[in-house]
Amino acid sequence: FFNYFHIMAEIGVILLLFEVGLESSLKEMLQVGPVALIVAVIGVVAPFFLGYGVSYLFLPEKSAYIHAFIGATLCATSVGITARVLKDLGKLELKESKIILGAAVIDDVLGLIILAIIQGIIVSADAGGNSISAMEIFFIAGKAILFLAAALLLGGKLTPSLFKIGAMAKISGSLITISLTFCFTLAYCANLMGLAPIVGAFAAGLIVDGESFAKFYGEEEPLEALIFPISKFSLVNWSYI
Repeated sequence: FFNYFHIMAEIGVILLLFEVGLESSLKEMLQVGPVALIVAVIGVVAPFFLGYGVSYLFLPEKSAYIHAFIGATLCATSVGITARVLKDLGKLELKESKIILGAAVIDDVLGLIILAIIQGIIVSADAGGNSISAMEIFFIAGKAILFLAAALLLGGKLTPSLFKIGAMAKISGSLITISLTFCFTLAYCANLMGLAPIVGAFAAGLIVDGESFAKFYGEEEPLEALIFPISKFSLVNWSYI
């Protein structure tokens, strides 16, 4: 029963990040890229060492692996909550908001790398286990970066043609159908690559030009306005339960 609510909440957060991505611009996100990278690095390194220090202070008898694991768990970022707060405040268009969201995506990749390193250290300490190699860590980081690059570069090239083909069918509701299919497909691909599904949903929103694509279908309102009632229902009824 509770799994049902969990699934609906996950769908709500995916739709939220897709909507936030639609209201953002890939060009604007790239402009704040260097700053977002710095913010993400600080946002990962500082919690890790602070978590390690507090764990060592309160649990001095535990091993360094326990302290490192606790530090690693604090590196996670709840980008869904952050995006929702910024959206409710009507601040998504600010440069600071772009930096926060960009840093959250980078943070997910960095967190994945840190967890891989911590796993390798802990496993290597186990006499019966095999340690994770540096090559495997680079592979994990590489596939995460590759996914984001491929999604933004290839997606930006292919989506206009995809939506134009969909518009040729002239079927009512096809814009919403294609958009949500694209969103959930990228979210699923992100999950397969070891990233959070919301990263894929956010990337999908950045790629899709809601206002221009809506014109292909003769819609008077941009895609953001069409998606809003669906995401609102999902979040209000499920994500906050």
